[in-house]
Amino acid sequence: MTFVSFFSFLSKPLIMLLSNSSWRLPQPSFFLVGIPGLEESQHWIALPLGILYLLALVGNVTILFIIWMDPSLHQPMYLFLSMLAAIDLVLASSTAPKALAVLLVHAHEIGYIVCLIQMFFIHAFSSMESGVLVAMALDRYVAICHPLHHSTILHPGVIGRIGMVVLVRGLLLLIPFPILLGKLIFCQATIIGHAYCEHMAVVKLACSETTVNRAYGLTVALLVVGLDVLAIGVSYAHILQAVLKVPGSEARLKAFSTCGSHICVILVFYVPGIFSFLTHRFSHHVPHHVHVLLATLYLLMPPALNPLVYGVKTQQIRQRVLRVFTQKD
Repeated sequence: MTFVSFFSFLSKPLIMLLSNSSWRLPQPSFFLVGIPGLEESQHWIALPLGILYLLALVGNVTILFIIWMDPSLHQPMYLFLSMLAAIDLVLASSTAPKALAVLLVHAHEIGYIVCLIQMFFIHAFSSMESGVLVAMALDRYVAICHPLHHSTILHPGVIGRIGMVVLVRGLLLLIPFPILLGKLIFCQATIIGHAYCEHMAVVKLACSETTVNRAYGLTVALLVVGLDVLAIGVSYAHILQAVLKVPGSEARLKAFSTCGSHICVILVFYVPGIFSFLTHRFSHHVPHHVHVLLATLYLLMPPALNPLVYGVKTQQIRQRVLRVFTQKD
């Protein structure tokens, strides 16, 4: 199944669900402003966003190709990395094309159902990425704390089940987002002050009661981020405890270096996301265009930087990339 067919496979049941005639349809199309307050310079803002998207596409496709082609990389760490790369491709492709179209060619209009589908994919795959980061933390914990049993604990069957749990969790938690939004009435302005269909930005346009939407959105955000960060923190607490018991500074440094890439990816994903979430909900002094820029960068930076982090930090991938690009016909 190709990337496009997989995207279509997930979209079809959602389109059918959102097209249910028992809802208040037809609903209006939405107008995406882009970066509010910076309309005159939006084409310049599109340049770095386009570069990030290009890096995300090239980097993650390269990671997937290398892991698929090299049997020596069919290990837990790299299988989880391939899941992360696939999720990053969907996440970046759900955000960047429409955002770039808005900023570059002023294609501001987006259909009602298309908007809800974009919102679902963005939030669902953000949740999946968080879940994969937890799985990678578990892999590092087993590799360092139980190295002799690593291959028996995290065998391919377990890795497949973990991936399925991450996928199902993201889908089940986020399917209520478009369903609840589909029951709202939009009777006034349908102008979204954003570059893509963000959940709260759409909720704020409704003129019907939105308490359930707001409460569920906040609950999902706190549940996913809270539990995942807690699980990662517990894993690294055990890792730190085990590493400090290792005699010799060189051995400790080697143990820590195996976690370096994962820690960098965690920081790239969670720090901008948490900052954007807190400023969006609790700070009224940050300009709106800063909110929008942070939210957009939060969705494009991890997919663009993750392959670079693992390519630089992971010796096997770095060597494989060098062999691919230096191989002579």
